[in-house]
Amino acid sequence: MIALSPEEQQIIGLSLKVAVTATLFSLPPGVALAYLLSRYSFPGKALLAGLTHLPLILPPVVTGYALLLLFGRNGPLGKALEPMGIVFAFDWTGAALAAAVMGFPLLVRAVRLSFDMVDPRIERAAETLGARPFIRFLTITLPLALPGVMAGAVLAFAKALGEFGATITFVASIPGETRTVPLAIYSLIQVPDGEAALLRLVLISVGVSIGALLLSEWGARAAARRVGGLRR
Repeated sequence: MIALSPEEQQIIGLSLKVAVTATLFSLPPGVALAYLLSRYSFPGKALLAGLTHLPLILPPVVTGYALLLLFGRNGPLGKALEPMGIVFAFDWTGAALAAAVMGFPLLVRAVRLSFDMVDPRIERAAETLGARPFIRFLTITLPLALPGVMAGAVLAFAKALGEFGATITFVASIPGETRTVPLAIYSLIQVPDGEAALLRLVLISVGVSIGALLLSEWGARAAARRVGGLRR
């Protein structure tokens, strides 16, 4: 059993808060975008898919700087949202936004692959029986793709939990406010007597990451079995 100090418990609690918030807010637009890319052809589809996956290719600090330019107190979106009480820069909500942006491509990719595995003929059969598009999506497509959606959510959660570059660029590392586990690990590396706390946080990070990968793998296999069973 790993004994954690109050400060370490706060860091882990904040990390979980950021990761859960990022995943929950990413899920609806991620599922919608994945379904759009999976089921429809339209001009600019390749460009949209490329832009969606751009955070995976760009250095995280570039993504963080772009967020700072857009959502900072002097940025166009930051200025527009501040009168409504919505502030991202140097706040835990900004850490959640950065984590959501970085995890969004993983979520969309996993969910899109799951939608691709659902046979469109099943949807067309429901259409001939009078089911409207939204009803078909809710009652047929989404339930069949649900394990893949879960796998995508787990991947996005794990990415959010481990996000570092965009977060430290956008919201810095403020104790008790934006210092998540990766930022705390980075800070402890520079402290001469921080080896014990560093090791505890590293072990927790490794354990959570392994658990997330196992859950994601289970979700992918469950989706394949479910769709494969319907095809037989």
